[in-house]
Amino acid sequence: MLAAAATFAPLGARAQNRLPVVGFLRSTTAAPFEHLADAFGEGLREGGFVEVKNVSIQHRYADGHVDRLPDLAADLIHSGAAVIVGNSLAAEAAKRLTATIPIVFVTSDDPVKRGLVASLARPGGNAPGFTFFGGGQLTAKRIEILRDLVPEAETLALLIDPNWPPSAIDRDEAEMAAHKLARHLVIGSAARPPDFAPAFAAFSQAGAGALIAAGAPFFSSQRPALIQLSARHSLPAIYDLRDFVVEGGLISYSGSVTDAYRQAGIYAAKILRGDNPAVLPVQQPTKFELVINMNTAKSLGLAVPPAVLASADEVIE
Repeated sequence: MLAAAATFAPLGARAQNRLPVVGFLRSTTAAPFEHLADAFGEGLREGGFVEVKNVSIQHRYADGHVDRLPDLAADLIHSGAAVIVGNSLAAEAAKRLTATIPIVFVTSDDPVKRGLVASLARPGGNAPGFTFFGGGQLTAKRIEILRDLVPEAETLALLIDPNWPPSAIDRDEAEMAAHKLARHLVIGSAARPPDFAPAFAAFSQAGAGALIAAGAPFFSSQRPALIQLSARHSLPAIYDLRDFVVEGGLISYSGSVTDAYRQAGIYAAKILRGDNPAVLPVQQPTKFELVINMNTAKSLGLAVPPAVLASADEVIE
């Protein structure tokens, strides 16, 4: 109890000769996700903590090697991190090593089922955060957007990562939405780069006229390959992240991951000020983004309907 109290106490009661350390830990590479680290820093600043001035942020990335996460998390713990912020895989690795240091997570999975929290309203333990769980419900919305964008596509393709648990929700939602809209659905799986080519070949053979790429960390790390394959097969595709569209994908619709990391920064600041992480409720997305790349639409010969353009939060020319 004394150890827990010391961990969750306001930092003003700690040693005065060094800045509090916040660890930023992700299972991914750093390069495509600098904007998430920036958004996290923005949230910290909103909470009154500015890097170098009154907080030190240490970044660690596993570069897609999940087996490295325990060592990276241990390094942050040994560095005296007062709070660790990470994506779901990183948060899980850190939580297995400490039950006292607060861990703020951002995940697309169900944090209750993954054992991160006891409940969304009252997490308990040391790990509050932000979840996109229920994001499979956005799959139905993505299919509706594709219906409006490519109305002649009677067969739709869904690409999932079978190793990513939320894919089951995406599959179920897609099947229900496709049935409701009288569309045929073809499902393909990819868990490693060599799986992409046969999956897209199967989509073409089935006559798919558009693609829903389900959200998964593996797919996020393989954005160029997915974008190139979609273009090669002339397959209009909707993704779960804006990053795909910025890099040449057609369209995305999702909760704002950037805003989630800003909120994670705000939570980290609250904890640094002494808030008990056990009672900070898990947040869910309140901001959603539709992004369209008009250059890609033109290359696919698509005329984007005015209603879709009007509902876009961002149009990339």
